[in-house]
Amino acid sequence: MNAPAPLSPEVMNKIRRIEIRTRHKVEDLFAGSYLSVFKGRGIEFDEVRPYQAGDDVRTVDWNVTARMGELYVKRFIEERELTLLLMVDVSGSQDFGSVQQFKREAMAEMASLLAMAANRNNDKVGLLLFSDRVEMVIPPRKGRKHMLRLVRELLTFEPRGRGTDLKAALDYANQMMKRRGIVFLLSDFQADPETYRKALNVAGHRHDLIAIDLRDPLEKEIAPVGLMVLEDAETGELVEVDTADPAWRKAFRDRQAQLDAAIKHVLNGAKVDRIYLTTPDDHAGALTRFFQQRMKRMAH
Repeated sequence: MNAPAPLSPEVMNKIRRIEIRTRHKVEDLFAGSYLSVFKGRGIEFDEVRPYQAGDDVRTVDWNVTARMGELYVKRFIEERELTLLLMVDVSGSQDFGSVQQFKREAMAEMASLLAMAANRNNDKVGLLLFSDRVEMVIPPRKGRKHMLRLVRELLTFEPRGRGTDLKAALDYANQMMKRRGIVFLLSDFQADPETYRKALNVAGHRHDLIAIDLRDPLEKEIAPVGLMVLEDAETGELVEVDTADPAWRKAFRDRQAQLDAAIKHVLNGAKVDRIYLTTPDDHAGALTRFFQQRMKRMAH
């Protein structure tokens, strides 16, 4: 396997800035919530020890008890280690941004934030980048060096595909993740929800799957600025539109509303939580609120 190419000073500075900017957010804002919301897979066997007053009789190991002639119990501990997979959409529509940053940059920052939270809690974290194909897979591992590699790929990777195939990405993740884990799916979901409904249902059943739906504000509402030439970032198709036409703007809003309703329907059907964001939003704050709301639901 070839060694990764040396990083340019610009990329190294970007990685350093993201690490510095997100470190305090991870530690101060939601590392504790992450730990509480995403508990371990359950309990695992630790040891057998002599019975002590107050031990639950259901933990008595009758085989050892019979051999030793006195009561012994099984001791269990919580299996804290988690495996987190970040599935990040790198299709052509991510190279769009009308406010502050491109969607791709916002996704890279959110994914980096989650990777650092996982690293802080000593969890394994992996990365799956996809467009109209699975572009890159980095298997889950631990450690700061591994986490920084994920951040580097999020910032520098150049995809071959331009379209979006959520089904292919979910199918790959379902094959890859043999044990239950946490999966964050970061995308703008610019694909027919019916094409990935089945794969989403499977992933939602096997794993703790959370969808982060990131949009640019212009994708919901276009201002009446007159004639514009719009390009489909995934197909390259050009079309001239009159944004001053109220009928066209209404049709645009209606199409977006229909897609949004279809996405919600499919996610709800798969029991997948959804975090809806736009590029200017406080992403760390939104993740914190999501974790806190989830903790409240769990408490009830």
